[in-house]
Amino acid sequence: MTTMQQIQRGIRHKPPRLLIYGTEGIGKSKTASDAPSPIFVPTEDGLDQIACDSFPVATDLDQVTQALTDLATQEHDYQTVVIDTLDWLERLIWARVCTDRGVKNIEDIGYQKGYIFALDLWRRIVDALDGLRNQRGMCVVLLAHCKIEKFEDPESPAYDRYSPRLHKHATAMVTEWADAVLFATRKIVTRTEEQGFGQKRTIASGNTRDGGERILRCVGSPACVAKNRFNLPAELPLDWNELMNHMTAGMTGKETANG
Repeated sequence: MTTMQQIQRGIRHKPPRLLIYGTEGIGKSKTASDAPSPIFVPTEDGLDQIACDSFPVATDLDQVTQALTDLATQEHDYQTVVIDTLDWLERLIWARVCTDRGVKNIEDIGYQKGYIFALDLWRRIVDALDGLRNQRGMCVVLLAHCKIEKFEDPESPAYDRYSPRLHKHATAMVTEWADAVLFATRKIVTRTEEQGFGQKRTIASGNTRDGGERILRCVGSPACVAKNRFNLPAELPLDWNELMNHMTAGMTGKETANG
């Protein structure tokens, strides 16, 4: 029973819960590897070229939950847990739903109920991550690939936008739970050149040799799903230290309008 003596006042700083999603090869895993003392829980290959500590690649959901249990119950010095990636974790969740329901494909469960059943497993993962954050003081970083989805806006015509590559129910749960949802992309600069005879052409160019400056979009827009509770600017370099510097400066306890 809650009493008046249990009321909490003032700003309560806890380790952040971050979802960083973007295209393949943009640098999501490398950015997460620069977090304080990270330990990766990988659900896909891709860490071979990154100097980091990690559990073996999980091939079923039990291996993921066991890794989170070990981090919660065993002694260690890790300060950040990284799940790499959520969309491959979702495959393991769907596989477990299929096993539990005796079907071969989650779509075989009628009326889209398979995805509802999957939410129960997502909640267990989220609860385990909250336990690491609240009991062990660990920062949580979730990585995911992106997809382009058609968004039906009741106030305007439908348009395409980037979102995490997850089923819509899982996306809604994880993005609501996270303190920040950040879209990793490249900033492309375009210019228009005259070609004569009234013809023009648009040329895209990046600010770096690898195709464009790598950035994080921190505020939602028609182009992408994003939010933050740290008063972050709309755009930041894709760099862990830059992100933490702005988060520290913005931790006033007031949630941004898009959070």
